[in-house]
Amino acid sequence: MSDRPKTTDGTVRERDADASARGTEPLLRIEDVHKSYGDEEVLRGIDLEIDRGDVEVLVGPSGSGKSTLLRCLNRLTEVDSGHIYLGDTEVTAPDTDPNAVRQQIGMVFQDINLFAHLTARKNITLGLRKVRGLSAEEARQRADSELERVGLADQADSYPAQLSGGQKQRVGIARALAMDPEVMLFDEPTSALDPELSNEVLEVMQGLVAEGMTMVVVTHEMRFARGGADEITFLADGAIVERGPPEKLFENPERERTKRFFESIRHE
Repeated sequence: MSDRPKTTDGTVRERDADASARGTEPLLRIEDVHKSYGDEEVLRGIDLEIDRGDVEVLVGPSGSGKSTLLRCLNRLTEVDSGHIYLGDTEVTAPDTDPNAVRQQIGMVFQDINLFAHLTARKNITLGLRKVRGLSAEEARQRADSELERVGLADQADSYPAQLSGGQKQRVGIARALAMDPEVMLFDEPTSALDPELSNEVLEVMQGLVAEGMTMVVVTHEMRFARGGADEITFLADGAIVERGPPEKLFENPERERTKRFFESIRHE
């Protein structure tokens, strides 16, 4: 576990002082998780522990199970077998409310899915009022605070059609953060954006790294993986092939499959 996150250009960035205080128990525990779609086994016995405040980056070829694993973490997809724990709560238990789980484990999707008929602010206040039960004024204040956090204080009254792709994705991040989650999941949040707009989103994510937010990130942005991750997990064919700190997996992986993967992305 690394205590010194780096910026996306690889330079060291210190975490906020309050964010450095972590418990010794992992915040997220994934135990022997399996998932199949028909005859295709997508996840094959995943075991993973993620400490509070850590950034876990999932990498691997297309179809390796990365996005399915993310969706299992907040029960957008149900596991076939195995267990997932958030602290002392078993996320996968039949009597655990999935909506309660999704308040604690926020998610930002690859596809930017804002409500087109609502302003940026109202895209955020909707969940705060319906799910969290906040008053209209409380929800407005919280939404404005989160929009400021992602650098969009001046776009609160803008509709999605008036925003760039990067701005819309940042509204999506603000919407998830407004629920005050313990963990943030990111599923290829920059894949639909050009490099300039991708940087806007990566800067927000890097700010969350510095704050000590626990994050699980599926990304093809290797700058973020190298500079922002505490641990990188390489998956292939639905299984974990290798896991370690960025410097180990990028420079000196143990498994031949891992080595081939990182060599291939260096030449892209």
